[in-house]
Amino acid sequence: MKLSFRWYGKSDPIPLEYIRQIPGMRSIVTAVYDVKPGEVWPEESLAGLKKDCEDNGLLFDVVESIPVHEDIKLGRGDVERLLEVYCENIRRCAKYGVKCVTYNFMPVFDWTRTDLAKPRPDGSTVLAYDQAVIDRITDPQAFADQIQQGAGEFEMAGWEPERMAELKRLFAQYRNVSHEDLFRNLKYFLEAVIPVCEQYDVKMAIHPDDPPWDIFGLPRLLVDAESIDRFLSMVDDPYNCLTLCTGSLNANPNNNCAEIVRKHCDRIAFGHIRNIHHFPNGDFSEAAHRDCCGETGIIEVLRAYHDCGFEGYIRPDHGRQLWEEGPGNCRPGYGKYDRALGVQYMLGVWDLLDRLDEEKKKG
Repeated sequence: MKLSFRWYGKSDPIPLEYIRQIPGMRSIVTAVYDVKPGEVWPEESLAGLKKDCEDNGLLFDVVESIPVHEDIKLGRGDVERLLEVYCENIRRCAKYGVKCVTYNFMPVFDWTRTDLAKPRPDGSTVLAYDQAVIDRITDPQAFADQIQQGAGEFEMAGWEPERMAELKRLFAQYRNVSHEDLFRNLKYFLEAVIPVCEQYDVKMAIHPDDPPWDIFGLPRLLVDAESIDRFLSMVDDPYNCLTLCTGSLNANPNNNCAEIVRKHCDRIAFGHIRNIHHFPNGDFSEAAHRDCCGETGIIEVLRAYHDCGFEGYIRPDHGRQLWEEGPGNCRPGYGKYDRALGVQYMLGVWDLLDRLDEEKKKG
């Protein structure tokens, strides 16, 4: 596996010189964040990211993400031009060494949580989801405003102000869009971009929906093993891949992430390792990466990757906010301490699996 760490550019309170100190760190996962969906990424921005990473002994070879314009998801408007812009961004990323592009096809919202700083018994805080809060919401705009207030000065990926400013219009446009409509538009998108990925050796890796069920009446597609099977088969190409996020999928405890890894390891380009703690009523919160801190089965997921000889990218996903990383002091879910601890836990499990394999070979 190739260890990586998400970084939000020079505005990120965690500098690259800190990230490079995490043992085993190889790659930086980042993007051009100051360009709106549907616009071409400037080459100077990509060149700058590559230089920043390499100056710190790290690689810039994973982009998370190139956002998909809502008109592509809706299958309306100037779709062909938007698809060509997307393909041009893939070409430009490839020029600067990118080998994997993560994206999602979630309507309007990316990930959804109701609390960005839920206190844990140990004094840390985590991202959390309370279905009763969602059920009481009659104005998604007010909810979006609440999310941004909770994030403080940090802009949350997937909740950009320009997108949130259009919520009323977007909800109206999605009112009659079915799951089948969205799947059809996703297939059209893939048929346009995957040939470019093949030509430039860039793997497209879709992120599952988070959480994996419909929100506010908006259809969600990548929610379980069956929908993943459908996605991979509808454009059956080695460059049409998954970003397997254990936290997103395991928000539904019926999803077995280790089984999905074993079935589709050759089509997983990127793994997000995140632990989830489930509450009896179906709500959930995020948790430390240690297996026993949640119910995701982190050890079994890592064992599945190891058994399958996984050589793709992998990163610690959302962690707790620890110590001075209280609300307003770091991007929720993306503090430095717990993600660094998560890396070391992952490496510890991986090293032990390596050792066990060596002992088996010796007899």
